[in-house]
Amino acid sequence: MGESLKHKTAKGTLWSSIERFSVQFIQFAVMIVMARILTPADYGLVGMLSIFISVSQSLVDSGFSQALIRKQDRSEVDNSTVFFFNIGVGLILYLLLFVSAPLIARFYDEPILCPMMRLISLSVVINSLVVVQRALLTVRIDFKTQAKASFTAAIISGGVGIYMAYAGFGVWSIVWFQISNLAVNMVMLWVLSHWRPSMTYSWASFRELFGFGSRLALSGIINTLYNNLYLLLIGKVFKASDLGYYTRAHQFAEFPSSNLTIILQRVTYPVLCTIQDDDDRLREVYRRFLRLSAFVIFPLMMGLAALAKPFVLIFLKEQWLFAATLLQIICFAMVWYPIHAINLNLLQVKGRSDLYLRLEVWKKLIGVAIVCATIPFGLIAMCFGSIAGNIVSLVINTHYTGKLIGVGFLKQMRDITPTILYSFSMGAVVWCSSQFMHAEWLQLLGGTAIGVAYYSIVTKLTGSKDLRELVAFVKTKE
Repeated sequence: MGESLKHKTAKGTLWSSIERFSVQFIQFAVMIVMARILTPADYGLVGMLSIFISVSQSLVDSGFSQALIRKQDRSEVDNSTVFFFNIGVGLILYLLLFVSAPLIARFYDEPILCPMMRLISLSVVINSLVVVQRALLTVRIDFKTQAKASFTAAIISGGVGIYMAYAGFGVWSIVWFQISNLAVNMVMLWVLSHWRPSMTYSWASFRELFGFGSRLALSGIINTLYNNLYLLLIGKVFKASDLGYYTRAHQFAEFPSSNLTIILQRVTYPVLCTIQDDDDRLREVYRRFLRLSAFVIFPLMMGLAALAKPFVLIFLKEQWLFAATLLQIICFAMVWYPIHAINLNLLQVKGRSDLYLRLEVWKKLIGVAIVCATIPFGLIAMCFGSIAGNIVSLVINTHYTGKLIGVGFLKQMRDITPTILYSFSMGAVVWCSSQFMHAEWLQLLGGTAIGVAYYSIVTKLTGSKDLRELVAFVKTKE
């Protein structure tokens, strides 16, 4: 990796990390406070609407943000075309969701979902107003500006959510927490980004960007439908409280896995795009990103799995204890998330959104079969099924990476095998050690300390190359 590229990546990673984790920490703290006041059923009701909102968000973006980032000679006409297209799609989708709200409420047999849907679907319109701003800031690897907007939004919306929860608004406090977060973030990005659309629209620009972005959009919709399939089925087949347990467990598992992966994706995508035509350099940088992401994320996930029970009991209450069981299982599925994401990133970098779409179709067909096979056996069986689904998806995702740059499944597994051994053995040591501690706070603090010490000592004694590269990366100065 060239020195200037390393500096650019390090700076982007720093601000992306600040933006992501400062916001997530605040939202995590807010969620803890609100979850101690509200019930699992309240969160289950919001979870029932997730699939409709998530699919709509995917349609609003339509892959255009990735197309803008990838295009090296983007123009103001391109930017404005995407902006007006997104707004049009956002308004149409809001009207569809507004009209469909009674049908959704009837499907779940929960009348309150009708007014909830009509309010929470405003998020689709709000997000459509800032797709271009986020894309242009990402092109410049300017996550500092995004950090300011997200942090302000998290503080204000957190205050709104906590106040309403204490005031007895119940499930509506969650809805207004989400809406206010997006609204404040949108206003801040408009104020800070300085980009304004020009009154231009080009069908030629639309067709060019849509050619690449449409397949990503369809892939995103398929992925969103599949990811929310669990929420749809759990909400329909099981009780609202069961969905509440699952959503909280999944959110805890996502905190280290998805957030760190998103940070890496946002930084590595524009960086890799700049060397997309140099396969030798692309292969070297890609493998480095892969190893570093696994080296950081794998131990965090195994540590969380080992300490899930004291974690849930301390931060929530006894009423949420079942979420700890689900969290342990989900961690073993989410641990592979960064490997999936970086492989899919490469297909976008190489402009192969057609292969991206093909992979998504095959993975989701297999995933749906696993869901259908496990749902009769209950919620725990469904979570175990997600582990199997993730491993199968990993094999599929690495297929075209091997064909495009010669880094397939076996080579990637060899690259991260030391990290897998370090992390899984660390998780076992932490879990065994915690069994000798009786107080939950001692299990959490003591287990964390043991895990950090074990991982640090083992990687140091074995002369881990990934440890040296991580230290060098952190020390990179602007």
